[in-house]
Amino acid sequence: MAIADLRKEYTRAGLRRRELDPNPFQQFQKWFQQVLATQLTEPNAMTLATADKEGRPSARIVLLKGVDDRGFVFYTNYESRKGRDLAENPHAALVFYWTELERQVCVTGEVARVAREESEAYFKSRPMLNRVGAWVSKQSQVMSGREALEQGFKMMVETYRDREIPLPPNWGGFRLSPQTIEFWQGRPSRLHDRFRYSRQADNAWRIERLWP
Repeated sequence: MAIADLRKEYTRAGLRRRELDPNPFQQFQKWFQQVLATQLTEPNAMTLATADKEGRPSARIVLLKGVDDRGFVFYTNYESRKGRDLAENPHAALVFYWTELERQVCVTGEVARVAREESEAYFKSRPMLNRVGAWVSKQSQVMSGREALEQGFKMMVETYRDREIPLPPNWGGFRLSPQTIEFWQGRPSRLHDRFRYSRQADNAWRIERLWP
């Protein structure tokens, strides 16, 4: 079958204006709880798109680790490509795609580092070997071979076997504070339902239906 012939008809549900919560974070939580109920693999996976100071884009999958009225939180090595991009250009976009529910959520906004104390609290909640991995990985840099990674990991495991593993100085969280949040529900014949929340000057949210 040719790639151009691959298609799916979206028939699961629709989305009406009257069904939307006035607060986009509450609407996100409503959808996210429905995603959790389906027991999807990594329902918190999201595409993070960034751009450097020259406007050259890059995108990758990261994991959502927190959301409230302040924004969406994820964690990474600050010296990674995404970390460097965000240091130069603190604007980004997120996309959640839940194919089983035929839904997307698209978010745009400004990104800033979370407080060090918040990063430390999350870091301590991670499994021990994940914390070791954060110290070992020189994320996004060129490496000579996997042996260097595995040897470094083994050495760090031995170093911290009976010790508290501190938060690396180059590792922590980012919070994307949204300017827009769009909820997309697939519909038949590509006549999808799309609603965009836009943050106003007084921090209220305007809701608009978009053409599919």
